[in-house]
Amino acid sequence: MASWIIQMTVMLLSVFIGSGQGKRDKVLYCSACKAIVDELNYSISQVDPKKTINVGGFRLNPDGTMKDKKVPLARSETHLSELLDGVCNSMSDYALHVDPDTQHKQYLRFAPRSSGATGDFPDFNNFQFDGPEASNSMKFACEAVVEELEDEIISLFSQDGERVHEELCNRVSDYCKGSSHTNEEL
Repeated sequence: MASWIIQMTVMLLSVFIGSGQGKRDKVLYCSACKAIVDELNYSISQVDPKKTINVGGFRLNPDGTMKDKKVPLARSETHLSELLDGVCNSMSDYALHVDPDTQHKQYLRFAPRSSGATGDFPDFNNFQFDGPEASNSMKFACEAVVEELEDEIISLFSQDGERVHEELCNRVSDYCKGSSHTNEEL
């Protein structure tokens, strides 16, 4: 009788442990990663390129001078950290888009930015608006990606790379690895 109780306990524990390790929705996390890159690129492009910030140590040299290093504000670690703090707030502007020809699913921006043109958005008929739960899941995925990859995101954006979404979403995180549309821009 005791062995039967032990066997049932082991079986129940294995079921609960196996179900506790949920898989991440590949479409959701790949789209969140691409959306983060898109939103950060847009925010960086809105900063005046002439603005700079002092970085480095503010110690005096032995000769009494202070070495001062200026870097562009848009790609400074300080500015990128501030942008990362608020990047997930814009995830409510994204919804699931299903390509009518290929049936490829991905979350795309459906809302125009305040200074952007409205003519470059896909047809709304191909979006699936599932209420606030859908945008909440996109925001949750965004927050998970930012929390997991904050240092890598800041490092990639501070280097001014051209293919940040490919580097971050395919190589660093594997969120979009194996996706049929890995090179597709948002």
